[in-house]
Formats: sequence, C-alpha cells, structure tokens
Amino acid sequence: MASYTPKNILITGAAGFIASHVANRLIRNHPDYKIVILDKLDYCSNLKNLLPSRSSPNFKFVKGDIGSADLVNYLLIAESIDTIMHFAAQTHVDNSFGNSFEFTKNNIYGTHVLLEACKVTGQIKRFIHVSTDEVYGETDEDAVVGNHEASQLLPTNPYSATKAGAEMLVMAYGRSYGLPVITTRGNNVYGPNQFPEKLIPKFILLAMAGKPLPIHGDGSNVRSYLYCEDVAEAFEVILHKGEVGHVYNIGTKKERRVIDVAKDVCKLFSLDPGTVIKYVENRPFNDQRYFLDDQKLANLGWSERTTWEEGLKKTMDWYTNNPDWWGDVSGALLPHPKMLMMPGI
Repeated sequence: MASYTPKNILITGAAGFIASHVANRLIRNHPDYKIVILDKLDYCSNLKNLLPSRSSPNFKFVKGDIGSADLVNYLLIAESIDTIMHFAAQTHVDNSFGNSFEFTKNNIYGTHVLLEACKVTGQIKRFIHVSTDEVYGETDEDAVVGNHEASQLLPTNPYSATKAGAEMLVMAYGRSYGLPVITTRGNNVYGPNQFPEKLIPKFILLAMAGKPLPIHGDGSNVRSYLYCEDVAEAFEVILHKGEVGHVYNIGTKKERRVIDVAKDVCKLFSLDPGTVIKYVENRPFNDQRYFLDDQKLANLGWSERTTWEEGLKKTMDWYTNNPDWWGDVSGALLPHPKMLMMPGI
C-alpha cells in the first residue's frame, strides 16, 4: 500500500461544500501541513464554511480563479506546493442544462490550466482530481453490482460530460508527462454548509418554511448519499494511501429513492407527506440510478461511519440553527432554479 506525506497542499474550491470539510479536517488533524486554499467565491461558496480553520497558522486563503494561469503558476512556486486536491467546479446538474458553457470553462478549462501549471513547475508529487459518480451514466435498475473504477464513462448531462472531459485530461497528463494523478468518483454528499440548490438542504429549508417539497418526475429516481464528514475522511485516506495512476470510487451501497428522502425530511419536521410533497416537471434527462462499487477504497481502510438517520438529523439541526448562513436563497429553492452568479462572502 502506498504511503505519502504531503507538506504544502493547494485545495481548489475549498470555500465550497465538500472541500471545506476536507480542508477543515486536514488543518485540524495535520497541523504540520500547510494548506493553501484557492477559491473564486462563486455563488455556492462561502468563507464562513472555513471558519473552523481561519485562526490556524497553517491556513492560507487566496481569492482567485483556477482559470488564471499566472495566478496558479505563482501560487505553486511561491507556496512550494507539492500536492493539489482539485475540487473547484460547477456542480449543479440543473444549471448545466441552462448554462453549459460555464461548466466547460470551469470544469474542463480550469482543470487544464492546473495540469499545465503542474507540468511547467515540475514539483507536484500528488494531483488528486475530484470527479463524480455521474461520469458513469445511468446504472441499470436491476444491476446488483455497482460501477467499478474501470467501468466505461457514459455521461448523460452537460455537467457530467464536462467532468468526464476533465478526467480525460488528467489521465492524459498522467500518461504523457508522468504527472502523479489520482482520481476520485463520489456518490452524492450531504451535510452542514451545503448550498441549498441540492436536494437535501433544499428540502430541509422548504420544510422549515412550511413550503411544498418539489419532486422531479415521479420521485422513483434512486441516489446514494454519504455524510460529509465520512467523505472528508475518505479524501484523507486517499491523500495518504492512494496509489498514483488509480481511480477510487467513494460510495455507499445504501440507496434511497428521492421520494423516500422527501418522506424522511417530512418525518423529521412532523409534516404530512401527502400534503407537503408536490410533483413537478422532470429534468430534461434524469438518470434513474447511480450505483458504485466501493471495495477498492475499503481496501485502503475506509468505511462509512454515519448512518442515514444520524446524518440527516445532524444536517437538519445545523440548518435549523443557521437559517441565514447563505442569505437570500429563494432563487435556489425553486423547483427548477436558474444559474445564480452572486458571490457568497
């Protein structure tokens, strides 16, 4: 098993949801690592997500865009970066149906800029590229074995297509230039700090306001959900034990229909699902199911710790206690939100 100890880590997009949990965890658990965060503070980012780390001497925040080659090159050299964890991306599928060029710019071009900077500086010992389970496309409804890391990539929406495109570049730089790359593909993540365009925080905030919970289509679509702290631990394991050139699925075998997620949220708020749940027009294309085989990551020693019931309760408690974390999010709570472009400061 590989063993790697970084010194200076650049984490892109770490004012966002998943990466903020990863950054806070690494800063807390590894005070000898220097953590530099690069984030342009897009609408779904929030500096408050990094509050646990702001006073730490090994934390540095830089506001900027991964698409700026000069800035990226400067940071790699000035901060002696040896490790990159690349989370920065446009991630909301609904938005990709309306403004897909923004996804190409961020997810493909931004990744390309980072890779080129790594090639030019020649000092990177690990490049961890964060992808998604959606690159595999739809899993058959009756499949009993999940997609494994060598499964074919068959993305079905503009978001997942740009993530698959970025993966191809990462793989090419690994092969052509010997860049030490590792790719992760994860199931849906939920928990505190998530911008409420995503299903679970959206349902929680709507339930708090006594508004209907909108379900795309008939609600039979199946997703797998992992609690954010479990995912942060997975990235900590992959950083230290992941093999260069490999892909790791970060997943759970516990699947849930969207309608059941809505019912579970109703139960937490003592609401009647029959009156609160409202069926709305489906997405242009809505994958029925994503199912991952996570054995490879389990072999590194990681396993899911948080039960669905425990994680959902923690998430509800956090949103109940922090209702104004994101300011006015009424646009994101619509059944079919449009692309938002406001900074979250």
